[in-house]
Amino acid sequence: MVRIILVSLAFTLAIISTGVWILMSEKQAAQERRAKFFGSSREYPTSGGEKMKIEW
Repeated sequence: MVRIILVSLAFTLAIISTGVWILMSEKQAAQERRAKFFGSSREYPTSGGEKMKIEW
C-alpha cells in the first residue's frame, strides 16, 4: 500500500514538473518571438560602453 502511494506521488510530481517546464519554455519562446517582431525594447542602451542618446 505504501509503495503504491509513493509511486503515485512520484508520478504526480513528474507530471507537474513536466507541465511547468513546458509552460516556462513556451513563455520564453513567446517573449523571443515578441522581441523579434517588435524589435528590442531598449533602443539606446545605457550599459556596454555605449552612451545614451538624448532626444529633446
